[in-house]
Amino acid sequence: MITMPKTAYVTGGASGIGKAVAEMLAGRGIRVAIADVNIGQAEAVARTLPGAATAVALDTATWDSQVSAFKAVLRDFGRIDYVYAIAGIGEKVWIPNDPTSTEFAKPNLKVLDVDLSGVLYTCALAIQQMRRQEPDETGFRGKIAVTASVCGFYCVSTLPVYTAAKHGVVGFVRSYGKHLPDEAITLNAICPNVVRTNISNEVFYSLMESQGLLVPMDSVVQAFEQCLDSNMSGETLEIEPKTGIVSRTGPEPLDKEAEETLKLLHQRGAALQAIGAKLE
Repeated sequence: MITMPKTAYVTGGASGIGKAVAEMLAGRGIRVAIADVNIGQAEAVARTLPGAATAVALDTATWDSQVSAFKAVLRDFGRIDYVYAIAGIGEKVWIPNDPTSTEFAKPNLKVLDVDLSGVLYTCALAIQQMRRQEPDETGFRGKIAVTASVCGFYCVSTLPVYTAAKHGVVGFVRSYGKHLPDEAITLNAICPNVVRTNISNEVFYSLMESQGLLVPMDSVVQAFEQCLDSNMSGETLEIEPKTGIVSRTGPEPLDKEAEETLKLLHQRGAALQAIGAKLE
């Protein structure tokens, strides 16, 4: 059993939700590492935090950068108890809308690279490291929380790639998050509606605020604290400005045949998650 001081790794911690979570963690006596593409801003935030916080440069969309940042923090901390995959970007033009063109443009999938692959990269690092760690005094090897969005539940027709990415994150958490507790690891997703961050512009946020539609940052931080302080795993917490934080369950099987098929799919996939499973 490990009783060392707790440590946390936060991607996107230089601003927005990541910064708020880093401040919450540091306020609880947890030593924080901020990993962000804006290293100057990350270092500035780290200097404001108690507990010898640190910062490291990270390009979330790149596996090599993810490994380098994670290893650097691990060398410093020795152990990482909590991992927060929060770095993200908003929708971009993914294909041009030019009916006069006779060429075919390669789609811009940067949003998938950051908001889906980047989250999976961070989770992959966290899970592999946590499996090597002894359980702490609470019985856990580690806890992971990621930022998704209400776009992981609902469909926004003008934000197709962002919506696809967030649906992917929600699906990953709802599935793998129910498997990991057997290994003393938890995985949950925070799915807020619109929060004032750098992902959009102030004109949009002012409009949302005037209609009472902005989710308070305090509510988002509270949702992360719920994951930190509980044994829950595989949960997706929606956050709305008035209703607050609600755990949203996935759809039930349509019929008996669907239910039985899902059981068989679960059995079929078990070997892929067993100890000793190797990449093909």
